[in-house]
Amino acid sequence: MILNLLMINPFFKNTGPHDINYLLKTINLKNESLSEDKIIDIKDLNSSKKNEITFFHSKKYAEFAKKTKASYCLTSENFKSFLPNTCKPIISDKVLLHTAEITKIFYPDSITDNYDNTVKNIEATSLRDKVSFGKNVLIGENVEIGLNCLIGHNSIIEKNVKIGNNCSIGSNVIIRNSFIKNDVHILDGCVIGKKGFGFFPDKKTNFRYPQIGIVIIEDNVEIGCGSTIDRGSLSNTIIGKNTYLDNQIHIAHNVKIGENCIIAGQVGFAGSSTLGNNVMIGGQAGVSGHLKIGNNVQIGGGSGVIRNIPDNSKVMGYPAKNLKNFIRENK
Repeated sequence: MILNLLMINPFFKNTGPHDINYLLKTINLKNESLSEDKIIDIKDLNSSKKNEITFFHSKKYAEFAKKTKASYCLTSENFKSFLPNTCKPIISDKVLLHTAEITKIFYPDSITDNYDNTVKNIEATSLRDKVSFGKNVLIGENVEIGLNCLIGHNSIIEKNVKIGNNCSIGSNVIIRNSFIKNDVHILDGCVIGKKGFGFFPDKKTNFRYPQIGIVIIEDNVEIGCGSTIDRGSLSNTIIGKNTYLDNQIHIAHNVKIGENCIIAGQVGFAGSSTLGNNVMIGGQAGVSGHLKIGNNVQIGGGSGVIRNIPDNSKVMGYPAKNLKNFIRENK
């Protein structure tokens, strides 16, 4: 069920298709004359397909750019040579801003996260006889919950949430825009699936970046009290199977955490970073955005990770460095 739903965006209405020239004219982006192709969606480099538009703003994603199946790509003059012949470059000096503006055209309802006015008390829904629940539990539209699940006091499962079997949701939890698989435990005070911290600063009005992705939580995951997991922007935020998160952890949009990871309290992840499997991170460490952390990596508490870390590494410090070097320099 989940895989099929991921073939389309299940949460925000797509207003497309749109003529490519209309899109560029609307965002005031002048480009050479293009055909009257109809663009059906905007996606990231990896998941985009024919008759869709994508973006390419950093050389970190060159390998994805070479293989993209998108028909058009917002990019810079310096990066256009990485694109395949089947993908026509659209040159921009503000790639991310123009990407955000086009995304907003396709998904105008994805900018804000106002409260869900579809919610009802669980006792007034068909789930009342299926789920064990505390007091003042609210359920939104398009919510599915499996067998043997528990929901604590004052929790809100907002619209567009799928929860598997044998899951427990603590008290004072808010969840929306999420697919949660089996045997998942979400402790008190968590917020999952709300919009991420994506915007472009402006002197008068900051421009919000639409957040049209979702959160996917795989089997047997535990999420500690007070943690926040943002939904993806143009891709999804994913927590891998059998990963355990301590209290007060923040996971930003598009972050992908592998299987069997253990992450201690107050760790923060900036957007679009990727962790491999069997990663261990000590408390109060920070991981910058758009980084790749390999498999079997150990990161010491209080570290600041600002560059990629290869498989089987042990690092500590700020900036995080090889653990033996850190110990030698701090004797």
